[in-house]
Amino acid sequence: MRISGSTVLITGATGGIGQTLARTFAARGASLVLTGRRGEVLRPLAESLGARAITADLSDRAEVARLAEKAADTDILIANAALPSSGEVLDYSTEELDRALEVNLRAPIALARLLAPRMVRDRRGHIVMIGSISGRAASPGASLYNASKFGLRGFTLGLRQDLHGTGVGVSIVQPGFVRDAGMFADAGVEVPAGVRTVSPRQVAMATVRAVEANRAEVNIAPLELRLGSAVGSLFPSLAESLQRRLVADLTLRRLVEGQRSKR
Repeated sequence: MRISGSTVLITGATGGIGQTLARTFAARGASLVLTGRRGEVLRPLAESLGARAITADLSDRAEVARLAEKAADTDILIANAALPSSGEVLDYSTEELDRALEVNLRAPIALARLLAPRMVRDRRGHIVMIGSISGRAASPGASLYNASKFGLRGFTLGLRQDLHGTGVGVSIVQPGFVRDAGMFADAGVEVPAGVRTVSPRQVAMATVRAVEANRAEVNIAPLELRLGSAVGSLFPSLAESLQRRLVADLTLRRLVEGQRSKR
């Protein structure tokens, strides 16, 4: 699909990856609609890119519906917003659990459902879900995050089949560890030693490729992580055993504590 001249809605635009997505799509001639919870960050970003800004909390179903109504002219949806949701699920309150699932899974599904009919009518559009390699293989201390990303991947690939032949493409982009943005950067925790990362720019360019080439799934991660996630998906018991040896408890605890305020 051609990006230039298209109206592109990007959720989670105030985060590091979201801002890079916004700048990348603006540089390709898109008309942007940016949304996020932090208006004090969102508005200056939108002004610098000549974009529309819509402040919205995606954990609130009424605000999701309001966002879809205000951005009804969307040609390309990039559902990027997500909460980190790290830590053992037994440590979550019911309210925190609901909020994570609302933002990470229900909101992107609802936005796709609300925005796709116009795209289908016009026989032109694209829906991109920004998932995670964590949607391919489970990892310790991330059961809730895994649940949302596994679900997002399943929904995306199923919706792609449902919309086949309508002129509307559907893709999922799944980054590995992202440097200078994402959950480790937000928590102030360094990525474990020896783990290779990708940049926000690489994630943005993978998203561009997904739209322009109508790719079903783009995994943007070093080869070893892509292979490891594939093996983990096929052989979960083996992956579980290996992760017990490789994942440092101290790093995991620091990550959970650094992200606790975002629940």
